[in-house]
Amino acid sequence: MSMLFADTLKKLRTEKGFSQRELAERMYVTRTAITKWESGNRLPDAAMIKRLSEVLGVDVNTLLSAVAESDECPGVIMVDDNTVILNGGLSIIEEVIPNASVTGFTKPSEAIDFAKANRVALAFLDIEMGTVSGLDVCRDLLEINPHTNVVYLTAYGNYSLDAWSTGACGFVLKPITPEGVKEQLKKLRYPFFVGGEEQ
Repeated sequence: MSMLFADTLKKLRTEKGFSQRELAERMYVTRTAITKWESGNRLPDAAMIKRLSEVLGVDVNTLLSAVAESDECPGVIMVDDNTVILNGGLSIIEEVIPNASVTGFTKPSEAIDFAKANRVALAFLDIEMGTVSGLDVCRDLLEINPHTNVVYLTAYGNYSLDAWSTGACGFVLKPITPEGVKEQLKKLRYPFFVGGEEQ
């Protein structure tokens, strides 16, 4: 991840004369959260960026631009145990989000291991994968990084009520299409940049 946002935040905080603890108190977050933002280990979500702009007295676009540069190559994963669907979906995701680093998995366990070692900004998850449920994979991904946007993929609309209870952002019925992906990008919970434009 680029350090641009981390460096921008540290510079703005220092200019205001705030310690990390003082900024944390004004933001109603822990000092650890500020430390992670300033070390480049985490990016704040949209609500936190807006609050940061108010506390630091800067235009929100200053911070959003820094996030865009920091997330210029967002990590996107797709998990589906059907290789034909997976390969087709990966091509569509790469077409719609050309600046993303897109990785596919047929095994949920490999996707979880990947997420532990890499920042995943967006995950497309099949719901039925043999004995493993995409709903459980979603919970695991959000435990690793609560700011991961999760979109479910399924051929069965009757899963929608269960899906919403897991913290996912959206739901796409198969077959996956460019239009379906674009529609979901408008509904993501956390900042996500497609070719420099925030979704």
